[in-house]
Amino acid sequence: MSDFSANELDTVIHGKIRLGVMAYLASAGSANFTVLKDKTGSTDGNLSTHLQKLEQANYVTIDKSFHNKKPLTVISLTETGRTAWIEYLTRMQELLMPKSH
Repeated sequence: MSDFSANELDTVIHGKIRLGVMAYLASAGSANFTVLKDKTGSTDGNLSTHLQKLEQANYVTIDKSFHNKKPLTVISLTETGRTAWIEYLTRMQELLMPKSH
């Protein structure tokens, strides 16, 4: 891809918190809300907003349930999300190490 530019990066993933969520879930597969909040250094409200954006893009699923009468929210990376993550990393690599002509 000789004409690659940063404009081709997936803006859904590229935000700092969403990038952190995707990176963590790419290895973990899924995590609860509290873990993701800790890993990204985010607040509840900020993380919720970013997770909604990832969910709307079908990059993650959000499963809300109760465990021992306490709410439990588990976020999982979807196949679409994994594919998008790999494509994002590929594009970053192309940006950082462009092919010579």
